[in-house]
Amino acid sequence: RNAGRSFTYEILIADNGSLDQSVEIAERLGARVVNVKERGYGAALIVGIREAKGDCIVVGDSDSTYNFLQSFDMIQLVLYQKYDVVMGNRFRGNIQKNAMPALHYYLGNPVLTFIGKIFFGIPINDFHCGLRAFNRKSILNLPLNCKGMEFATELIVKASFYNYLICEVPVDLRKNPPNRKPHLRSWSDGWRHLKFMMALSPKY
Repeated sequence: RNAGRSFTYEILIADNGSLDQSVEIAERLGARVVNVKERGYGAALIVGIREAKGDCIVVGDSDSTYNFLQSFDMIQLVLYQKYDVVMGNRFRGNIQKNAMPALHYYLGNPVLTFIGKIFFGIPINDFHCGLRAFNRKSILNLPLNCKGMEFATELIVKASFYNYLICEVPVDLRKNPPNRKPHLRSWSDGWRHLKFMMALSPKY
């Protein structure tokens, strides 16, 4: 609700093989669940974006590591200031102790983000934040194909090729719930991000 205007919204879960009770919980609480046959972070998001109905889409991991209330500022920037993509920046927000492995905090994210900024000139300082918002029509116009974790980089890079308006806002990161095993594979996923950027860089 903004300035006396109200908006409809939906909560959509793109599930591609969770083995816990996520689907049952989501359906019980009224969320719309879309089953995605192909495995992978990017595969789930590509289908979820296509299935979503709103003008502004917010995506984020459904493991409680992100506070979705912080997406309200992102939505305002997309709807009223006409940004195409609004990224979260965990390093400008509050990262809970043990929420991000030291390898990712000191090496993985900073190095890959620095390379991305050099290669593509994108003014973003956290390329891999899982909480982000964007204009649905703008994103559907992008040729997004990556099925794995490198989808996070692909969306930003291709948005920059289309000269989309991109900005970032601070967001917090909580540590994983007890007994949850992260899906991110540090070295193999990091290499896929780097290889993707090297292949797409128009200058290098």
